[in-house]
Amino acid sequence: MKVLVLGSGVIGVTSAYFLAKAGHEVTVVDRQPAAGLETSYGNAGEVSPGYSSPWAAPGLPFKAVKWLFMKNRPLVIWPKMDPAQWMWGLSLLRNCTAERYEINKARMVRIAEYSRDTLRDLRAEAGIRYDERTKGTLQLFRKQEQLDATGADIAILKRFGVPFELLDRDGCIAAEPALARVRDKFAGGLRLTGDETGDCFKFTQALAERARDLGVTFKYGVGIRRLAGDGRRITGVVTDQGELTADRYVVALGSYSPLLLKPLGIRIPVYPVKGYSLTVPITDPAGAPESTVMDETYKVAVTRLGDRIRVGGTAELAGYDLTLRPSRRGPLDHVVTDLFPRGGDVSRAEYWTGLRPMTPDGPPIIGPTPLANLYLNTGHGTLGWTMAAGSGRVLADMVSGRTADIDLEGMTIGRYGVATGGTLAQAKGAHA
Repeated sequence: MKVLVLGSGVIGVTSAYFLAKAGHEVTVVDRQPAAGLETSYGNAGEVSPGYSSPWAAPGLPFKAVKWLFMKNRPLVIWPKMDPAQWMWGLSLLRNCTAERYEINKARMVRIAEYSRDTLRDLRAEAGIRYDERTKGTLQLFRKQEQLDATGADIAILKRFGVPFELLDRDGCIAAEPALARVRDKFAGGLRLTGDETGDCFKFTQALAERARDLGVTFKYGVGIRRLAGDGRRITGVVTDQGELTADRYVVALGSYSPLLLKPLGIRIPVYPVKGYSLTVPITDPAGAPESTVMDETYKVAVTRLGDRIRVGGTAELAGYDLTLRPSRRGPLDHVVTDLFPRGGDVSRAEYWTGLRPMTPDGPPIIGPTPLANLYLNTGHGTLGWTMAAGSGRVLADMVSGRTADIDLEGMTIGRYGVATGGTLAQAKGAHA
């Protein structure tokens, strides 16, 4: 059948690839001139199922207040007269309980672990390279109390068989030798040995070429205006270059997905959370990270990508504002120069920002909608790269009428009280 995928970020391209592998005639539409040029372009570079956790966690409200007084605070909120921002925030707070955290984290780890395994198979099958490394992620704790508070996360890791190591200073240095120069700045770490790293943009571009070899058509530079429907099905996609039609439609537009769906009466609690990154040329390979080091205090990841260091993190609730604020560079500069002072030349860094499509509870939204031929693959937040391959594969399974390899409980729009496969009227009761 003919399938139209809206969006050519890493989620849209992986969806298109697996749909083509399943035998469908696939077209990808995007306003950009090439694949992976928005949120997929400059992310932190982590493929980190072990670090997959919802923002909504016990203690988050207290931490958010404390962050207000930090010089290099990881979170900045710009309040807006936007009901979506307030509803999203309230829903996030409702999920900040121990019970909800465990449920949501378990769902996220499930899709992330599957995605990491799918990525390994895909890498071998497609023969693509993207500065990948398979040396794990080190979650670095500057304070002993952070190290002592890892019990709940470790319990979930054990339940899902996720390999890990709880490390003291010497253990951290054994994994990341460059940290020997700053051993007095941290207490220990949690190393997730099954995690990987890689350049998401390089991966997305390479996979788009493989998808094209499978017959996928890419329509770049095409602005998507709206979805046309008859109340039960989508009948076409209205663009600035005419209307496009297909048998099935997949919305993989990241933070922009809810804007396209809202006129249809389908409301999904996906809100843009702005993130920033630096890409720093390595000047001393021995002084750079071997893989990813996640600074738990500042919520900043420092990742080695070939001859570069990618420094990604911070969060800003500012709607769809893509202003590259100089002041938000501070936490990134601080972490990379504090932990890896000899690693790279920060004065030559590329500074970037992008919008992460986040749900208030954490897991993405994958699968059918109230309209019979409309599917979603969005809401992955900071974990789009981590969850991309698995999300694309299960989406293709759903569109093809096949049973996915993993349990998708809690990862569809149904968890927000929205019935699927019905009519538009059934979508209007959606809530976060």
